[in-house]
Amino acid sequence: MPENWMVPSIFPIGGILFHFLFVLISIPIEAYVLHSRLKFDKKTSTFYAISTNLFSSVIGWFVFFVSEPMLPIQVKSELINYMFFNNFKSPNTQSLIILTAFIIFFTTFLLKFFIVRVLLLSLNETVAKKVEDPQTSQRRRSRSFINVKLQSTNLVTTILIANSLSYSMITIILLFRSK
Repeated sequence: MPENWMVPSIFPIGGILFHFLFVLISIPIEAYVLHSRLKFDKKTSTFYAISTNLFSSVIGWFVFFVSEPMLPIQVKSELINYMFFNNFKSPNTQSLIILTAFIIFFTTFLLKFFIVRVLLLSLNETVAKKVEDPQTSQRRRSRSFINVKLQSTNLVTTILIANSLSYSMITIILLFRSK
């Protein structure tokens, strides 16, 4: 970690605004998918979409700012050139961008899945403590375990579909931006 942290004299306002646009596009798309596939009400699906997108954005930017000083000079130059001028100097950068995009997509998918799981489990535990009577039968527990297992696979596919749709829309916007 460098000891001399400084505020940059050049601020990439375009990159920040585009990321804000991407989050504003992703939230309604993912909320709609959560509402239609998991049968959440609109308020709950919007809450989950906002939570997953904001948490994954914060974690993503944290990882970027931690890993950026470790990048080679050529990759840093390409990154700065893309952020400020929207083009690349080297043709080799395209393959690195595609690989990085796949890694980011699947990492975001896993992150969003775990965030939704944690939120669902924490909310279910608070509700279960209020509702549950002290003597629950073994049969009822096994039934709830089977239901959780089935809901987990449905949750994985739903999060994957929501993430795919939002990333597809972001890709379309980036294609329009480049022309």
